[in-house]
Amino acid sequence: MARILVVDDEVPFRKALCKMLLNAGFDVDEAADGSEAIKIYRQHPADLVIMDIVMPEKEGIETIIELRRDYPDIKIIAISGGGEYGHPEGYLAVAKKLGVLKTFAKPFEYKAFIDAVKAALNPC
Repeated sequence: MARILVVDDEVPFRKALCKMLLNAGFDVDEAADGSEAIKIYRQHPADLVIMDIVMPEKEGIETIIELRRDYPDIKIIAISGGGEYGHPEGYLAVAKKLGVLKTFAKPFEYKAFIDAVKAALNPC
């Protein structure tokens, strides 16, 4: 069974996303920010990382850069609801340039998201 690491500082959203992925048959780990995500990933590498972009402490772009540097083949889907200084599309465009597989602006449609997760895990 594929392991997915969900990284998002918004607890209700993170918990709902984890539940959605568990119900779809995936094993799920979770982290509240980039620092925690890196620590968890180093201990238990995931098959896919779902990364929020705007977070306190260590934000998503910085975390993506570090993870891709240390694990060039890592699979990442970026998500964002935007932030104080911009719309989600701007943040997600930067993430796309860093090599994430797919991006989603919050809120997103369940089926499209699960389909993207499955496609990322089974690219054939």
